[in-house]
Amino acid sequence: MISLTSSEINAWVVAFFFPLARVLALIAAAPPFNNPALPVRIRLVFGLVITLGIAPVLPPMPAVEPGSGAGLLLLAQQVLIGFAMGFAMRLVFSAVDMAGNLISLQMGLSFASSYDPQSAGQTAVISEFLGLLALLVFMAINGHLMVIATLTQSFSIIPVRAGNFAANTWWTLAESGAIIFSSGLLLALPIVVALMITNLALAVLSRAAPQLNLMAIGFPLTIALGFMTLVLGLSHLAPPLLDLFEQGLQAMLGLLGVAPR
Repeated sequence: MISLTSSEINAWVVAFFFPLARVLALIAAAPPFNNPALPVRIRLVFGLVITLGIAPVLPPMPAVEPGSGAGLLLLAQQVLIGFAMGFAMRLVFSAVDMAGNLISLQMGLSFASSYDPQSAGQTAVISEFLGLLALLVFMAINGHLMVIATLTQSFSIIPVRAGNFAANTWWTLAESGAIIFSSGLLLALPIVVALMITNLALAVLSRAAPQLNLMAIGFPLTIALGFMTLVLGLSHLAPPLLDLFEQGLQAMLGLLGVAPR
């Protein structure tokens, strides 16, 4: 007859439950796993499968009672780590969304919006297009597998134990929001500059020929030029996106500010 002690059962629970908390938190926050089109049950099963796959190769878990105060605190810490890593990856796609919003604003298409289930709100059509394009590029380079690999690596860099974080961990994570503005502006800069030159030319034309109806000329011209510049720039969009994805994957670990042991 096989007999199990309470300490052995607790060790098995800890070895699976704490990693599962980090995995599920990341899946709930990181693209492309957080897409609302993916059912919650599928995400839950996916998290269980990932945890079962990586559990045998993880570092030893701390000897703590799962239901104790220390165990619940450690569980909350794993959820925060998972959300922080997912948030770092979400910033990359937020930068792409901001680039689309800037382009739409300069083209005069800011009023053309559609419902985006990802953000649960109205999103400019150019932003929706660039977001889908970035997601397809991310999946094409196996970015979803890189996210899972980075998650597995995080258990070696940030093991499941108390006191992993440096003092400025969450402040560093908040400051990382600058990637949205810097990278988003960098992606949209060529099209924004081209449209800005067009608007300056229209302003000069309005002074030279005041009788022209710039409302009838300006909007079609900026929209056509914006789409033309966007089409020409698509072939050069891959390198900035790849650099942005790499930056996001590095930030998944770097933003947590691991304290020296």
